Parts: sequence; structure tokens; C-alpha cells
Amino acid sequence: MFRMMMKQLFNRRGALIFLLTALPLCLCAQPQTRRMQQQQAQQAEQKDQDKKAANGEAMTTRAQSMFPTQARMNEDADWRRDIYREINLMDDANAGLYYPKVAMGSQMNLFTYMFKLILRGQLKAYEYRTDGNEVFTDSARIKPLQFLDDQGIFYTRTERGMRIDDSDIPSEEVKVYYVKESTYYDQKTATFHTKVRALCPIRVLGDYADAEKRPLFWVEYDDLAPFLAKQTMMTSNLNNAATMSVDDFFTKNLYKGTIYKTNNMQGLVLGQSAAGTDMAFSFSDDDGTDDFGDPVNTTDSVKIKEQQKIEEQIKTFEKNMWGDQARKDSLDSIAKLDVKDKKTLKKQKRAKESRSSAKASKSKPAKSKPASSGSGRMSVRRERH
Repeated sequence: MFRMMMKQLFNRRGALIFLLTALPLCLCAQPQTRRMQQQQAQQAEQKDQDKKAANGEAMTTRAQSMFPTQARMNEDADWRRDIYREINLMDDANAGLYYPKVAMGSQMNLFTYMFKLILRGQLKAYEYRTDGNEVFTDSARIKPLQFLDDQGIFYTRTERGMRIDDSDIPSEEVKVYYVKESTYYDQKTATFHTKVRALCPIRVLGDYADAEKRPLFWVEYDDLAPFLAKQTMMTSNLNNAATMSVDDFFTKNLYKGTIYKTNNMQGLVLGQSAAGTDMAFSFSDDDGTDDFGDPVNTTDSVKIKEQQKIEEQIKTFEKNMWGDQARKDSLDSIAKLDVKDKKTLKKQKRAKESRSSAKASKSKPAKSKPASSGSGRMSVRRERH
């Protein structure tokens, strides 16, 4: 009986020792195998992304991390003002977006870069509607071949697709851009920002006198920003070595343009909102252009005043975001006085107090003194014993 019990005990002990020794091996082998599987999956995913990027289908996550861009705007901002500007590339401030007219190797202007990204399928472009409003939906996306045919851009078909020579890209004719920007207050970071939301290249056909402006398409800036972060532009005519990324140019709001439209409840453009109810400033289209896409002339002084009014409204909001600085507390104004002014203020205060005390003493009636019964004498009474 005793032998049987000892035998069973040794058998159980041996099994327990085997389990204790084998369990760490299993625990160590399982995570290592899992890590290897995860690494293989990540490598396969990265190769797939690199393959898509090589075929012109998308930008890799690695490339996006190498060229960081501005954070997306919070849609739940407490305050926001949407503005549409027209920037002319013939101005010195915006000339960097126009140079070079024809691509020279890796150097190309903004429109040529956008054009090639769209044809490769790396950037989504959306049609420009007659009302001037942008719609970023799949139904509004333009088809590259149809776009080339509509614009009369020459291309040849090959086994790999279509081929377009750089000289056939109408980059020299794109001299104007529509820029949609949003000035907003971010309550999460308590900061004030102006962010570009969309771009629209405009093809200018003909001479300046009888030029025809033809808006081509809209692109979302957040889709374009990762590519612009690695594309440089020249920023000076005197120093050709001075360059910066195109994304920094838009992020820092270095461009200059005039306001031609704002988002409002009536859906009016700048000339209509400036004229109010005056029908002399009505337009044939909602975007302030005629049937040929040209802006209808309005009184320049009225438009300039309205543009200045909008700019001043934005500056006033940013300036008074933490309160009206014009309303200063009296204690703050006293604290900012010089030492001489403080001494003068103290002297004036003391003089005022002395004058008030003197007036108070004069106004008090004189107190009557009690009548005296003669000179005071002391008498001593002697007691008799």
C-alpha cells in the first residue's frame, strides 16, 4: 500500500515538473511567433503601399510621415468665417507658384504638379459648378480623359496608358487661382488659425483686355498637402537659392489675393452683399460671373469697402478674442503711469484732502466756554484741637 502511494506521488511529481518546464517554452514561443507574423504582415502591407505608390495610386504612410502637414480643421469650431480669394500669379507675392512655366526636370509649377498627380490617380479633382460652390463627392469627380478632351489637351495612347508631353500641359495659361480659406477659433487649443481648404486653378485665355477666365476644377487642400510638403518653390527674384515648400507657403498664408466671395445665409457674392437691395449690382449667375465665366463689373469703390470691412471684422475678432482691450480698468491705467505721474497724483490727492479738511473745520460752529467765577484760590481750613 505504501509503495503504491509513493509510486503515484512520484508519477504526479514528474508530470508536474514536466509541465512547469514545458510551459515557459510555450509561453516564449507563442509571442515570438506572433511577432514574426505581425512583422510579416506589416512588411507585406508596406510593399503593397509602395507598389501602389510606384504605380501612382496612393502616397505611402511612410512618405506622409516624412513630410508632416498642418492638422485638419475641427469641424465643431465655435467661430469660423469662410472666405474665397482670387490670387493672381502675376503678382510678385504669388509668382513662385507660376515658375517655371514649363516643367524642367523635377522643377515644375503648381498646376503642372497638380495635373500630373490627377492623371496618376494620386489626387482627386472635382468639377467646378456654375454656381461657384465646391462639392467634394464621388459623383462630382472629374474623369481625366474627358477633362483632357474638354480642355483640348493633346495626348497619345500607349500600351502603358496615355502620354502627355510637358509642353502640351497648359501651365502657362493658368495665371489665377481661387482659394477657399477658413479663419476659425480652435477651442481645444485656444488658438486662432487661417487654413486653406480648397484650390481651383483658372485658365486665362486671350489677351488681358478680352481675356476669358475658365475655372478648371476644385481640389481639397488636405489631399494635396502631403505632396506639396515635398515640393519646393523659389521665393525671391534676388536670391534664387531662397526656397521653401509649397505647403509652407499656403500654411503661413504668404499668398496675397482679393476677396470675391464669402459664405452667407443669402448665398450672395461680394458685389451683391455690398450693394444690399440695390438691383444695379445684381449678377446673372450666383458666382458673380456672366455666361462666359467672366466677373461682372461693379463699382470698385463699393467692392473695396466691402473687402476692407470683412478684413477688419476678422482682425477685430482676433484682437478682441479675450476681451475688448479699449476698456481698461482704472487700476491697470494707474499701474502703467510713470513714477513722476504717480508722485503728481499723490500730491493732488493730498492737496484735495487738505482742502476738504479745511472746509470742514470752517463749517463747524465755535464752542461756548463756561463762565469763570474768578481767579482760582485754594483755602485751607485749620482744625482746632
